Amino acid sequence: MAQLRVRTEPLNRHLRAAPQLFERLRERIIALDLLPGMPLSRVELMDEFGTSVTPIRDALQRLADEGLVEIFPQHATVVSRIDLAHAAQTQFLRRSIELEVVTTLVRVADEETFGQLHTILTQHRAALNDLAAFKRLDMRFHQAMYEAAGVPDLWALVRSRSGHIDRLRALHLPIAGKAKAILRDHGRILEALEARNAAAAQRAVHEHLSGTLTQVAAIAKRHPDYVRES
Repeated sequence: MAQLRVRTEPLNRHLRAAPQLFERLRERIIALDLLPGMPLSRVELMDEFGTSVTPIRDALQRLADEGLVEIFPQHATVVSRIDLAHAAQTQFLRRSIELEVVTTLVRVADEETFGQLHTILTQHRAALNDLAAFKRLDMRFHQAMYEAAGVPDLWALVRSRSGHIDRLRALHLPIAGKAKAILRDHGRILEALEARNAAAAQRAVHEHLSGTLTQVAAIAKRHPDYVRES
């Protein structure tokens, strides 16, 4: 578990430790810095973050609730394998919601909304050679649409279920042409919104949120130890 021996930025002592630990460990799992099947030592986590076992335990339980770790009492905690069925259901949920999000935005989005989305898209293009930043801006583009549509809580819901599909995306993103395809799709979504064309916006969203799942077999073949069928 070499990743956990590297000292990271200290926790903010003015905030509760467990939520901070949850977010940091979740980010590592989604980014595949902590690989499926990797054991997580509570002792090493306590040493790295300089905290007691209680917030570590609470953070790991939240990760278990999202299906990102498996806790075997009195034995071990390991990063879960990517559940392909769970990923497919989450993508179904997200696609269904975002079809409604863009339909709403066609009606209600204003110039401020379009300006924000253009700014994010510009930053996204500039991050093409920085995969970590690229992934963050990908999520930020979608989050901004949920917020502009007045349904930020639905973004939180989608995010809480997205750990498995997001890890599939992390495995898919380095494939040649994938990042540029994401930028192209975001551009098409924004263009359709500005044209107040709901049908075109829905087509762009449906295509955009279907790409990774069409490649599941190839991803699983390349990384058989990372995935599991439910």
